[in-house]
Amino acid sequence: MPHRATRLPHIKILWQRAWRYRSAGLGFSLAYGFVFAISAAVFLTFLWWNTTGTLAREVGQAVEADAQSLTDRLDQNGVPALIQAIQDRLDQDVEDESLYLLMAPDGTRLAGNLHAWPKPVRNDERFYIIKISRDGRTASAQLHAYRLPNNLHLLIGRDVRGRDMLRRVLTETFLWSWVMVTALAIGGGLVVRGIFSRILTSIAQTTAAIAHGDMRQRMPMVGNEVDLVAQTVNKMLDRITRLMEGVKQVSNSIAHDLRTPITRARNRLEDASLHAKTNEEMHDAIDRAVADLDHITSVFDALMRIAQIEAGARRAAFETGDLVKPLHDIAELYEATAEDAGLHLAQDLPPRLMFYGDSRLIQQGVANLIDNAIKFSPPDTTVTLRASLSGDLVRISVTDQGAGMAQEDLARASERFFRADQARNTPGAGLGLSLVQAVAQLHGGTFSLEPLQRGLRAVISLPSNSNEKPPAPQQITEASPSAHDADI
Repeated sequence: MPHRATRLPHIKILWQRAWRYRSAGLGFSLAYGFVFAISAAVFLTFLWWNTTGTLAREVGQAVEADAQSLTDRLDQNGVPALIQAIQDRLDQDVEDESLYLLMAPDGTRLAGNLHAWPKPVRNDERFYIIKISRDGRTASAQLHAYRLPNNLHLLIGRDVRGRDMLRRVLTETFLWSWVMVTALAIGGGLVVRGIFSRILTSIAQTTAAIAHGDMRQRMPMVGNEVDLVAQTVNKMLDRITRLMEGVKQVSNSIAHDLRTPITRARNRLEDASLHAKTNEEMHDAIDRAVADLDHITSVFDALMRIAQIEAGARRAAFETGDLVKPLHDIAELYEATAEDAGLHLAQDLPPRLMFYGDSRLIQQGVANLIDNAIKFSPPDTTVTLRASLSGDLVRISVTDQGAGMAQEDLARASERFFRADQARNTPGAGLGLSLVQAVAQLHGGTFSLEPLQRGLRAVISLPSNSNEKPPAPQQITEASPSAHDADI
């Protein structure tokens, strides 16, 4: 016989192989079938125990009632009446289930259908279930002995062959029922495994296709609860697709839009290095190159702010407060800029506007909208900042009276680095509305552009309250946005 130590590696290898080919669906179905079978076994066992116990209690109660009746007959009319009562009961027992034996003090049999006192019955404190011989056959009987006055001994019982037969029938019925229930549990487990396997297969096929570069693949809808998983996965894939397209767009835009200022700064520095004759010419070239590089730095800073907002990092600064003062402050900040452009900046703000979120981010988003409105509004027109509470939504809008935007440009206005044709010659990099969109999404709201008969209305719609509290609020200090910050 091999030593135990030599068998351990083989056992370990077998276990590793079994674990390698493990199946989550199989494990789930086996657990389902096991729990179902055990539950059925417990239920059927309880039914069997309760049924057989009820039959035994009924026999005991019948024997006790019979003994009390015979004792009363003895007390009232004596031994002859008792003997007659026993005989009457035997005559009326059509099913031949009643058992009686009345014995005198000297052991003489006085009445009953039992010929001798059973040896196992020795006291009168409990019931006995024994085998007795009757009419040449052996039967099970439930007996109880009673000590009567005058030292008489009475034995009363019932033939429980019928009960035993019923118990066997119940036992066989419950066993077969359990076998059938177990078979159904196994079948149900296999069905559950099939459903589980189809769900996982669908997810695996979808993710495998995406892993090979097919971002159009989506989980199919089957019309049941599995659609909840499919919808969640498809929404996740849609967001991943949008993010990847955004990354691709940003990469292309950075390569296209930043190449010009970088090349211009390099050429200026190279030209100054080769042709500058005075320190003033050299300093002027360096200053212009620094201005180009500052513009590039501001673009990257704006991209980082948008990325932080989209990642939810700024949610830690959420708090409940009045939004009217921050909006009024940003409007005052831009009043001078509007006056220099020959515009009037009007405010339509309520006395109080409670809001849960980051008021500084809202300020920065509104600053971008006001800055855009001032850039593209003709002189002697009005830019209006308006805020209101509509139901559970805080609605902030900036309306101008400019030329507006083409319908095809409205759908792309919030894309990073997108600039409409009329904005090509204005300062900026096309990131302002992207930041507004990110701020609105961070607060669980929306950002939209509404064309008017004259001008354009930019609307930020935000929920006034949020049930999602930040896990660990931190104090964040940040300066209020300036006109330079909005120029992105």
